[in-house]
Amino acid sequence: MGEKRYAIGVDIGGTTVKLGLFNLEGEALEKWEIPTVKEAQGFHILPDIAASIRDKAASRDLALTDVLGVGVGAPGPVDAEGTVHRAVNLGWGVLNIPQALQALLELPVKAANDANAAAFGEMWQGGGKGHSNIVAVTLGTGVGGGIIVNGSILTGATGAGGEIGHLHIVDGETEACGCGNFGCLEQYASATGVARLARRRLEQDQEPSVLRSGELSAKAVWDAVKAGDRVAVQVAEQFGLYLGKGLAAVAAVANPEVFVIGGGVSKAGEILFDYIRPAYEKYVFQGCRNAEFALATLGNDAGIFGAAALILN
Repeated sequence: MGEKRYAIGVDIGGTTVKLGLFNLEGEALEKWEIPTVKEAQGFHILPDIAASIRDKAASRDLALTDVLGVGVGAPGPVDAEGTVHRAVNLGWGVLNIPQALQALLELPVKAANDANAAAFGEMWQGGGKGHSNIVAVTLGTGVGGGIIVNGSILTGATGAGGEIGHLHIVDGETEACGCGNFGCLEQYASATGVARLARRRLEQDQEPSVLRSGELSAKAVWDAVKAGDRVAVQVAEQFGLYLGKGLAAVAAVANPEVFVIGGGVSKAGEILFDYIRPAYEKYVFQGCRNAEFALATLGNDAGIFGAAALILN
């Protein structure tokens, strides 16, 4: 039997699968990607991952017996047993990931929701390092969340714990969220949500703004905020109101030490906190007022770090 010296982290996305080889100290020794083949209801995804891991081990002259295990982050609700309950983006129905991948690799496998895995990664080696109670918020195409309580991922009964993007924030919304509900946080705090808020603000009147020319994106909004554009600042204030209010509600349940903010929108930097904090402090229960705000530091690697941490922690 080989000495257990490595762990592998896998982050399954809709377009690519990211993989990482880690030593036991949590250092990424190598990172690579393979395409996510979604044909045939995602039938090929796990065999492709197994083949890629075998190829990588062979190219580095490693025996699979040197590997402690494989952690997997997958989109969709993943329960404590590693069963995903409909990963729509991959074509999966109900699938026990550890069972299926273990059969292909003969290695221990653990699985978690991708946003929860990313949160675990940020707690382990990123913006939440040194804390064991964190809420990770991913402001990307949607709004993802991961809640860690006393060092453990909060999964809930069917793996839907931490879905903070679908907190109900606005009554009377007429556009549907991707989940089918109306008025979810994701509709206002994601990259597409910030652009939606900007579009609606621009339709209200003709006040001059740099946002009236060029592509209307979250980046354009935050660049304009930094340049002092009055309309952009109003959009940022509305974004901050909704997100601050949502995080105050989360805090009353999870009581985190720190909110770690990641995803594409977080590239705007700490200026985000200037708009989130006022609403957070206005609405939060006083016992949760001292939560810090920090930027995620692992970027797109948070998922593989967190997946590896499922094995190493």
